[in-house]
Amino acid sequence: MSQVSAQIDDRNAAFRQWQFKETVELEHQKQQLKEERRQLALEREKFEKEKKEFYINKRIEDKCAEHEKHLFDMKWKILEGELKKLAAEKEQIEKQRDFYRYVSQHETQTYHSSNVVKGELFFCGVDSEDALKKRYKDLIKIYHPDNLNGDKDTIQEINTEYEKLKALYEE
Repeated sequence: MSQVSAQIDDRNAAFRQWQFKETVELEHQKQQLKEERRQLALEREKFEKEKKEFYINKRIEDKCAEHEKHLFDMKWKILEGELKKLAAEKEQIEKQRDFYRYVSQHETQTYHSSNVVKGELFFCGVDSEDALKKRYKDLIKIYHPDNLNGDKDTIQEINTEYEKLKALYEE
């Protein structure tokens, strides 16, 4: 029996030694897994932090882009408005140029009945009440009888035509 019990003791010792080695190996693997988990947790925190920073930066960039678009739209509207004003001013200048060209042509021509120019010629190209008043004031300054080129008959024609046009715009 001593031989059998020696074999059992050897086997038990071998089993315990194997069990000890396995336990040590398992503990070693357990420590490695804990370290890997810790590393993964750190990486997760790092990625979460980067994700938050990314979304914060994205929101800031979106707000900046929206603000820049708003400024661009405002500038565009201003430019469009100024372009319309320039076009209106150009049209007004063209009308005035045509008017003065027309008046100068008629001033050079002589009329059989008198030197009086018809009042309607003075107001061609006028398209608003403000423009009518401005043209009237300018004509009065030019053709007033006290001026060198002034004429009483011409002033009467201008006044008559002004009153007609003024009545039309007041309606």
